[in-house]
Amino acid sequence: MAGDATWFERFVDGLPDTRFMQFVAAKILVPFWAWRTPVKPQPGGPRYGVQPGDNVQRMMNLIMPLKEKSPVGRAKAALAIAANKDEIYAGLDNVGTVHFARFVIVGDNICMFSVYDGDFTNYIRDFIATIGSVFDDVVRLVEGGEDVIPSEENVEKFIDWVHAHDLYQVSDLATDILRDQEAVNGETAATGDLRLLPRDLILQLRVNPNVSLGSGYRAYPGYSVAQVRRQFGIGW
Repeated sequence: MAGDATWFERFVDGLPDTRFMQFVAAKILVPFWAWRTPVKPQPGGPRYGVQPGDNVQRMMNLIMPLKEKSPVGRAKAALAIAANKDEIYAGLDNVGTVHFARFVIVGDNICMFSVYDGDFTNYIRDFIATIGSVFDDVVRLVEGGEDVIPSEENVEKFIDWVHAHDLYQVSDLATDILRDQEAVNGETAATGDLRLLPRDLILQLRVNPNVSLGSGYRAYPGYSVAQVRRQFGIGW
């Protein structure tokens, strides 16, 4: 009997790794969960915190799907960056927000990954003011980009567009995933039922297939460069 129990336990433990169960989970179980418990996609970007240390080295993972999904489309995106690189670098140097940024092509997406201090909205406003016209050349190649250019004439719309293309950042705390879903559904009562977490996470990754994991590692304590410079009396 003990041998049978051990064999049965091994059999049950190995079920999730079988092709049959993986097929059932992907094609039947998860769609059934999604039908029974519809969830909304989470907004992109990090949540704003009240502590200064929470608002330094924040991440923006801007994923913009290209209209032309081919090597030619990717080449056009690369040329748009290369043709304006001097203006882009000069503009990025003069953005009033402390940040680090780079453009990347991933598959059929032109991406901008950056780490910045402070408020997201102010960061994008600074971005528009310095290299908005150049960035318009890139956005013009992106699906839906024509709706928000020129960016300097559609500032609020452009900010919303960027926010919508910024990856949802999965919280460092597992229970916050439950809070996020409750908030986006307009619910006020926090259940905190950890038994729902695996299912909620799977469903959230179904509607948000691309996410950023966690808030990132911060290489310096909770003060921005601007705060340090001001404290030393150096100025901006």
